[in-house]
Amino acid sequence: MQTYKGPVIVIVGPTASGKTGAAISLAKKIGGEVISADSRAIYKYMDIGTAKPSISEMDFVPHFGIDLVEPGERFTVVDFKEYATSKISEIRARGHVPIIAGGTGLYVDALVFDYQFDGSNKDDKHGTPEGKENAGEYKDRLRMSKDYLVFGISWEPDELRERIALREKKMYCLELFEETKFLVSKYGWDLQAMKSNIYQFAWKYLNGEISLDEAIEQNIYDDWHLAKRQMTWFKRNKEIKWCRLSEIEQEILSKLA
Repeated sequence: MQTYKGPVIVIVGPTASGKTGAAISLAKKIGGEVISADSRAIYKYMDIGTAKPSISEMDFVPHFGIDLVEPGERFTVVDFKEYATSKISEIRARGHVPIIAGGTGLYVDALVFDYQFDGSNKDDKHGTPEGKENAGEYKDRLRMSKDYLVFGISWEPDELRERIALREKKMYCLELFEETKFLVSKYGWDLQAMKSNIYQFAWKYLNGEISLDEAIEQNIYDDWHLAKRQMTWFKRNKEIKWCRLSEIEQEILSKLA
């Protein structure tokens, strides 16, 4: 088996933009393996609420970066870079194409700009864009490594908001409520990992604090603002090639030809 020596493909974009589906479809065509760059997907047992791809959705494409730690367990951007770099090497050695897919900007930047962490930035807890607007302004964020080709999925604002709304409505199901109750019973309610996503709204609904419609609407609002923060982050990198979801696969294939 010949080692793959081409570029690592990176697919970024805001929440609900279609990154995972695009990565899986591409991987099936080029012999790729997917590494998630999602700071929520690292947590075990948080499946429905973090929109992890199911086994059937993965469609036999190997995935990494999912279910790495338990909620509340420390996992920094430094840990992610070390983990992803190791997986990239393993995937290359198998003769396959590494594909990074995710919306956590600091995770992506740590790889493509080859951040060299020191005492000033080792302690970023999860590398999430939320509340970390200046976290990527390190002195080593100068030029992107030529080992990576980065593509972004672009949507018009109204289109993206509609995609977010449709996804949230589908996520509010019995499985989500059971997952929420399990997580609270196992870990309690004081974990930031649970308070910063859909579980906060599902838990309020389960406790009778808000109606189901209110939970969904508040969640849509929350994810819409997350999407805007993510786009602000990614637009700092002028080397990202932005494409419509319907065009991104062909665009990537043309660059690999």
